[in-house]
Amino acid sequence: MKCPFCGHPEDKVVDSRASKEGLAVRRRRECLSCEQRFTTYEYVEEAELMVIKKDGRREPYDRRNILRGIRIACGKRPVGSREMEEMVDKIESSIFARQGRELSSSIIGQMVMDELRKVDQVAYVRFASVYREFRDSEQFLEEINRLLGRP
Repeated sequence: MKCPFCGHPEDKVVDSRASKEGLAVRRRRECLSCEQRFTTYEYVEEAELMVIKKDGRREPYDRRNILRGIRIACGKRPVGSREMEEMVDKIESSIFARQGRELSSSIIGQMVMDELRKVDQVAYVRFASVYREFRDSEQFLEEINRLLGRP
């Protein structure tokens, strides 16, 4: 592992523990050259999961895409980075628990909306407006009424 500070190729592991609900191993490392400490995470390498986009294209699953969408939806909202990471962890656990190596982006989008609904209703409506491609304010009102349980 190259040191992110000086690029030296050797380090020692100072601490190691399970992380992210046992799905990763967190390691604290110390560079043998500059003595700076840094953290790495090890994950089990999954068979590549392909995401089927709305237009039919297939692309490799990337956790960062989900996190980016959640961050945008939660912009200037009282939702911390840890909560966002936890949402992605839950979504990812559900994704990898499914059978098959392909998954529709619409299923992932629905999982994101389900998690956002639990955490922040404004972020939920923001995400839903992009995900469902709202075209006018009437669609916003319909979604808000559905969220509030109104007919």
